[in-house]
Amino acid sequence: MRIGIVCYPTYGGSGVLATELGLGLAKRGHQVHFITYRRPARLTHFHENVFYHEVSGEDYPLFEYPPYDTALASKLVDVVKFEKLELLHVHYAIPHATVAYLAKKILLQHGQYLPVVTTLHGTDITLVGSNSTFSPVVEFSINKSDGVTAVSESLKKQTTDIFNIENEIKVIYNFIDFERFRKIDKDHFKKAIAPNGERILAHVSNFRKVKRVEDVIQIFKKVYEKTPSKLLLIGDGPERHNLEELCRKIGLCHEVRFLGKQDAVEELLAVSDLFIMPSASESFGLAALEAMACEVPVISSNAGGLPEVNIHGKTGFMSDVGNVEEMAHFANEIIANEDTLRAFRKNALEHAKTFDISYILPQYEAYYEEILETAVY
Repeated sequence: MRIGIVCYPTYGGSGVLATELGLGLAKRGHQVHFITYRRPARLTHFHENVFYHEVSGEDYPLFEYPPYDTALASKLVDVVKFEKLELLHVHYAIPHATVAYLAKKILLQHGQYLPVVTTLHGTDITLVGSNSTFSPVVEFSINKSDGVTAVSESLKKQTTDIFNIENEIKVIYNFIDFERFRKIDKDHFKKAIAPNGERILAHVSNFRKVKRVEDVIQIFKKVYEKTPSKLLLIGDGPERHNLEELCRKIGLCHEVRFLGKQDAVEELLAVSDLFIMPSASESFGLAALEAMACEVPVISSNAGGLPEVNIHGKTGFMSDVGNVEEMAHFANEIIANEDTLRAFRKNALEHAKTFDISYILPQYEAYYEEILETAVY
């Protein structure tokens, strides 16, 4: 198949999934074209069957902001026509599904029909879509897509609860590529971070308020009081300054490392003992799954799709959002004893294997084939 993929080219879950999906499809012989305003964060090397088309947004005196939606629609029409794409897979309803609908209508004027699959990732529904300013457009775009997928049962339910959805939404979970995310020997690296054998706790996110990274630090403070530990904060975002101030306030700067955005996050997970994800909202929890693939148990909230990823009492523990005290208690319960930690590591890996990319990719391929066969021209 010749497939176009439209996504946000960032470190967020939607961009990561879209990129890894495209790379996986390319390995299976499909021709994949990424169409976005910047090269996706995980599209760092040359890959066979993978092509990148940059959308340029020019400034015009009439517009306060560059008209990206219009530029993207024009680029989609151009790439579809000249690369002979058979299907377009857009990630995020706003603006990508909306723009795809416009491009589809333009292509019809040229006698070409392009089926569009939209994947919902979470904040396009729970934050953007639920805003009355955008909700009519989100609902329209979902219903005008030829196929719709969601990354968890929880997100599917939220979508149907918020909007009047006419399309069937198919749940296809996020996935893990075990060629990349696996526990590898990085003992020398671990000793550099924790020279005295301290436990290493980790958190990965875009440091937005919804991720509740302040809770991560408060959980770590309570863990540190009982167990010698280090905390790795991986990522960056609007809350970073406040988080640095919090660390200074509680006197833990020497035990907390702000590592910024990392391309090789799997190397940091490989030396971690526990992953903390106390988010107020998660459509799936891809960062937690990546940790589990590296044999790292998870302490998380029970928000959104996290219960579909982190199995309470087996791969880690879950608590209500904001229950820092209980999360810290569970964290200490796992890392205080080496045998307990080993058991949770084993369980985390076994559950993560059920999300192996080799199981999930065929589901997307089958869904594409179904859409190509049943799309209404």
